[in-house]
Amino acid sequence: MNIREELFALQDLKYKEFHKRLIPTIDEDTIIGVRIPALRALVKEFSATEEAAEFMKELPHPYYEENNVHAFLIEKIKGYDTCIRELDKFLPYVDNWATCDSMAPKVLKKHLPELMDKIKEWLASDQIYTVRYGIGLLMKFYLDEAFEEKYLQMVADVQSEEYYINMMIAWYFATALAKHYEKALSYLEEQKLDVWTHNKTIQKAVESHRITPEQKAYLKTLKRK
Repeated sequence: MNIREELFALQDLKYKEFHKRLIPTIDEDTIIGVRIPALRALVKEFSATEEAAEFMKELPHPYYEENNVHAFLIEKIKGYDTCIRELDKFLPYVDNWATCDSMAPKVLKKHLPELMDKIKEWLASDQIYTVRYGIGLLMKFYLDEAFEEKYLQMVADVQSEEYYINMMIAWYFATALAKHYEKALSYLEEQKLDVWTHNKTIQKAVESHRITPEQKAYLKTLKRK
């Protein structure tokens, strides 16, 4: 199977025009225009082929959808160590939020103690989307049964001027407010986040249906200038 030919066969130019506005960090000429359900269906078929393993060695990929195919192939890996190894190879080449946020391999959730050490490593990276990915995993996997208050501080300690990192920090704290309101609230009351991220957290929390009207009213009083 020639994955690039298959991707162009699935091209939807109207979808490309719409989608390119959502990922302004990449060259629009690298976007083919393939809808996610079609991509995932293709990956399901492609993952069973010998070409898939070779494809994952061919970094960097020139097309956005090829990166998404790579991300979805990583999701199918069943061995934890192999999954981490492939993530470490791939993350330095991730250049947009959509590809970054699409990877949530199920095997990771079965190894949360070991994964935490890797997340700490990713948070210390100088790569924008590696840091964003680490924060995203803390949001996906460590805000429910595995939650510990110290994880809030881990995210607050991430210092960056990068929009896509700070947006993920805001998303993380807005989600934390929905699940651990009092503990997360202290980070706003004590102004532990930079002004932009602080206010963006409040905006996203106020937009959430999981935050009560009373909580939203109070959060609005905490906005900073």
